[in-house]
Amino acid sequence: MPALLPPALELFLDLLRCPVCRACLRPDRGSLRCPEGHTFDIARQGYVSLLTGIRATSGDDAAMVQARNRFLSTGRYAPVHQTLTRMTADALPGQGTVVDIGCGTGYYLAGVLDQLPGTRGLGLDTSARALRSAARAHPRVAAASWDVFRPFPLVDQGVDVVLDVFAPRNPSEFHRVLRPTGRLIVVRPVERHLAELRGQIPAMVTIDPDKEQRLQQALDPYFRADGTQQVEYTTPLTRQEAIDLVGMTPSARHLAPADL
Repeated sequence: MPALLPPALELFLDLLRCPVCRACLRPDRGSLRCPEGHTFDIARQGYVSLLTGIRATSGDDAAMVQARNRFLSTGRYAPVHQTLTRMTADALPGQGTVVDIGCGTGYYLAGVLDQLPGTRGLGLDTSARALRSAARAHPRVAAASWDVFRPFPLVDQGVDVVLDVFAPRNPSEFHRVLRPTGRLIVVRPVERHLAELRGQIPAMVTIDPDKEQRLQQALDPYFRADGTQQVEYTTPLTRQEAIDLVGMTPSARHLAPADL
């Protein structure tokens, strides 16, 4: 039996475009289909598979998604979550559209929508495993598979806020899809991010000290910096929380369970 069109996904039909020919997409027996016949399946978990061809990465695997869900549910990242939500609310005082690039499980996007009752949210990610969680994260969250390094399957100037939380960036596409009054909010790790854990586990991925400079160089042709807020704190972790925190990061791809 074909999957029904999720209500949140229906909210985004005006924003989505066929990634092949850029035409409008319409529901068609459990899929989205454009007038040229390009068809994209809606998974039974509620997200739409727009990503076609060879993928640069498959994103988080099942173990990483499970670790992410467990860790974020502890509230240890609440200060990051709260700051992002406040900044988004400041940038979008009324109704609007928020797109979360590399949305993962939808944790941050759902928190934003909780504080913005008239706003809809779309999460894009390469990981099918993560999108299963994102599609259920909030009644007004729609989710679709996509690669941040490709032109987004979205209309020009249709988005009010783009979120990029610990995710890769595509500044030219951010600029194209944002309205002239839109905002880009980037959350990135500083050099001391997880320093205590990295001191215990040398094989963990380090933070490039030039990351801030490279970020500014990439964004400068398209965006003007409106402000920066730094969130820095320490928190105690249980053994399982520490394992999950490392396990949800890119370091998980370089470490065996025995390393932890």
